[in-house]
Amino acid sequence: PLIAPADPTFLDPVNRLLAPSGDYLMGTDDVGRDIFSRILYGGRVSLLIGVTVMLASAIFGTLLGLTSGFYGGKIDTIIMRTMDGLMAFPSILLAIAIMVSLGAGAKNVWIALVIVYTPTIARLVRSSTLVLSQQQYVESARSIGLGNRTILLRYIFPNALSPLIVQCTFVIAFAIIAEASLSFLGAGVNPETPTWGNMLRDGQRLIQRAWWPAIFPGSALVLLVLSLNLLGDALRDALDPRARER
Repeated sequence: PLIAPADPTFLDPVNRLLAPSGDYLMGTDDVGRDIFSRILYGGRVSLLIGVTVMLASAIFGTLLGLTSGFYGGKIDTIIMRTMDGLMAFPSILLAIAIMVSLGAGAKNVWIALVIVYTPTIARLVRSSTLVLSQQQYVESARSIGLGNRTILLRYIFPNALSPLIVQCTFVIAFAIIAEASLSFLGAGVNPETPTWGNMLRDGQRLIQRAWWPAIFPGSALVLLVLSLNLLGDALRDALDPRARER
């Protein structure tokens, strides 16, 4: 609100479809709403959903991955076959199916995306746990009588953090794209809420008459996702010395 020059929901039909100018930095849409203000508010929604989806997916995925990889046996089979079943569906189709069941809304978008991206993190943490649990320092910890919980928290989880942190940056980007896709298809956040997906849906209908209602939110989405991907690559190089050498 301190940066946006106008109310993103204010309708001003007199100034509809105005091209970018000094008064309207990125122009107006077909009902006179300021596009620059709507992009700022839409970015807030996209980032909030992306970050909270990442945090929830990381928590649930880490718990499932550590449990599955460390204890193995039937627990591993049950957890991983469930994760495989969820990953068998394309992520956007699974998210749409969940949204159809739950209904539109930001909360339901969050739930759907957490379900979609938790299996990816669970498999990553499981693979790290399987490798780490065979290391000599873990065997030494077992030999001196440390419990499983202590070994997981003190030795395995800290060493599995590096790939997890990198994956989390990509999950934020994927979640933002998925949220925009759901909103574009009309299965996401309330259509009246300013989000980049809603703006792209409205702008693509006007693309032959005015380019700015679609180009500016699309560019914002591309730049944000590109920045997150570059951040993920930088973190991977910083946390994995072998990646720097390659």
